[in-house]
Amino acid sequence: MNTEELEKLFGKVKGEAESFYNGVNQIDCPYLKTKVNFNAKGLDHIKMKAWNKTRPASDQYLRLKFLKLVPDVLSVAGTIQEINETKNFERIKDSGKWQQVMKEVTYYAFIAIVKKIKIKIIVKKVESGQPYFWSVMPFWKSRKDPIFLQTKKVFHEGDLECD
Repeated sequence: MNTEELEKLFGKVKGEAESFYNGVNQIDCPYLKTKVNFNAKGLDHIKMKAWNKTRPASDQYLRLKFLKLVPDVLSVAGTIQEINETKNFERIKDSGKWQQVMKEVTYYAFIAIVKKIKIKIIVKKVESGQPYFWSVMPFWKSRKDPIFLQTKKVFHEGDLECD
């Protein structure tokens, strides 16, 4: 595929994923025993690595492509594979100004095989707020081992905020 065709495919997948995401309000999650919200933060995180820092198009493409699988997985999730409790600076708007405020954050990672694809879904909960969808990604990445010069699968980066 040439660059123009790739850009067209990316635009199509992005448009379909955004339309799908905007149609999902919240999903009941059996493991969390509550609803998981699908707000702008999750969609922004799929497109952005951090505030004001866009992910590469190839990374966005994979996440957007698998977005439609998320509600089905969360709606039947009875087990969790990873929990990370930490403190993060979260952007909040207070009195019309954006601020970075230290908050307690819990990340829940669910892993599932859907249609022969292994995906990892992350749900984020900030303090006592409602949990919300944070991210989806293929559960593995290939990385060249610098010592043995072999390609190996890396299952995640280990930082649920960035994954």
